[in-house]
Amino acid sequence: MAQQKTSPQKKSPKTRADVALVERGLVETRTRAQALILAGKIFSGERRVEKAGESIADDAPLELRGQDHPWVSRGGLKLDHALDELGIDMTGAVAIDVGASTGGFTDVLLSRGAARVYAVDVGHGQFAWRLRNDERVVVLEKTNARHLTAEHIPEPVDAIVCDASFIGLQTVLPASMALAAPGARLVALIKPQFEVGKADVGKKGVVRDPALHAAVCERIRGWLGGLSGWRVIGLAESPITGPEGNKEFLIGAVYDG
Repeated sequence: MAQQKTSPQKKSPKTRADVALVERGLVETRTRAQALILAGKIFSGERRVEKAGESIADDAPLELRGQDHPWVSRGGLKLDHALDELGIDMTGAVAIDVGASTGGFTDVLLSRGAARVYAVDVGHGQFAWRLRNDERVVVLEKTNARHLTAEHIPEPVDAIVCDASFIGLQTVLPASMALAAPGARLVALIKPQFEVGKADVGKKGVVRDPALHAAVCERIRGWLGGLSGWRVIGLAESPITGPEGNKEFLIGAVYDG
């Protein structure tokens, strides 16, 4: 009796690890996927995925373990997204991080090649230990950004980033912007809940009206664009919401001198 031939088992199609992460909805962008792979947070079964270009079978398990980002805080996701959206290069920059808090924005700046970051915050004791011990970081705690001078930042400033709370950008940014060298870049997080009047803030401090979001963004854009030497280059919606679901935005500008 003739034996029945068995057809060879078809191999499952394969996809690059970074592409697979995006296609499966585990991360938003390939850039984020690559950062998470480098951080050792992506696994296929019990095996850590080592390279973004590694081929992963389409039927193989793939998961993210730990935080969904490589930064010391989720705030880093906001700046990382804005730098990509606005096409801003931080390589070699001397930067000020206004409202540094735990250091999410500082972490992103360093990962993008900043030469030095002055991390400014009116509070103290929040800044991540890993960043605190980085020789590229100058920690300026218990320092009010409204009163920054060249004594605090004794070198030309190439970049300013800001994630401040309980204060409007038009109040907190001018002192830092006065230290900007020609060509300096600015990326500031617009938080409508701290820009509108109290009557417009809803329950749990949330501003939900899209018209108010638009009005706040337009006012900040007009203010920045009206400052001598400054030019607005774009506006991006934050990829994540703030506390209690507040929608936030990031505005970019360049100082032409």
